[in-house]
Amino acid sequence: MKYWLGLLRVSGVGCRTFLKILDHCSPEAVFSESTAALVAMGLKNKSIKAIKNPDWATVDNDLMWLSLENNHLITLDNPFYPQQLKQISDPPPLLFLRGQKQLLSSPQIAIVGSRNPSTEGKQIAFDFAHSLANQGFTISSGLALGIDGCSHYGALKATGNTIAVAGTGLDRVYPASHKQLATEIVTHGAMISEFPPGTNAIAGNFPRRNRIISGLCLGLLVVEAAKKSGSLISARLALEQNRDVFAIPGSIYNPLARGCNGLIREGAKLVETTDDILQELNQYNQQHNISISKNNQSELDLAQQNLLNLVMFSPTSVDILVEESGYSAEIISSMLLILELQGYISAAPGGGYLRTK
Repeated sequence: MKYWLGLLRVSGVGCRTFLKILDHCSPEAVFSESTAALVAMGLKNKSIKAIKNPDWATVDNDLMWLSLENNHLITLDNPFYPQQLKQISDPPPLLFLRGQKQLLSSPQIAIVGSRNPSTEGKQIAFDFAHSLANQGFTISSGLALGIDGCSHYGALKATGNTIAVAGTGLDRVYPASHKQLATEIVTHGAMISEFPPGTNAIAGNFPRRNRIISGLCLGLLVVEAAKKSGSLISARLALEQNRDVFAIPGSIYNPLARGCNGLIREGAKLVETTDDILQELNQYNQQHNISISKNNQSELDLAQQNLLNLVMFSPTSVDILVEESGYSAEIISSMLLILELQGYISAAPGGGYLRTK
């Protein structure tokens, strides 16, 4: 973990350079590579000097933040790193996370839109998030004012799951008015960021954040967006990442509808109800049975329900379940058998288990 953080803190090493280094060696090994080897990797003099003189004091501060309860670092080789995000062209090598790390691999719908939406737009975002969360989807967004915040609140109101992707370090909240919302998200969902603690809100960080929002999701819904807006950046990133893009249509006289109407002209799916989204994702829905009502788990005892919540819709190893639950391997095996017999999970090829409903 120390060396991953050390490499992240090297000046001039961004996401793509970090990934290029990983193709050659581990983060630990890079700090003992010769100057010639570092040059061969394409590193510039400034970065090479920084690698030869690492800022371990700052890394120690990062490690101190990670030692706090509920704070995690998910590296690209970590079993909790979401496969969905790995598929994009430039996945972040590290994810800082506060909250429930198992949610990263849950089926997600992203909802984005204007920071200054209409009253109707706010209600639409809230209602769609509430309904989709009730269907079993995790709602992901960017914690921004307007549509983002309404989407997070809608999922929380449904006692569903939500993930906020931040454009700052997770030791701060932007905008500051969303501090209480961020606290609720950490308690009932997760906040994630590729930026280390101490990173302030910088304009250039938010388009980078958007590729994570779109990269995590199965589909992205745009509720209201002006003709030139960050939400359209997210939508175009989603299309590049081969995700479904949905848009709420609006009046030709409403400037906040022009972005959505433009997306529909370009091939985004016109959406009027959550059923429109569910039908589009029907193949995935049928495969994973994620639209099952929460009440159908009532025959499970509390321990079994808690264990089921740790089993992801991608292969989850028994080792992870033991680590996350605190139960012994014997108890885990017994409960897994019950969950499998009742159809909640199935054995995954190569070991581990998949959640099926």
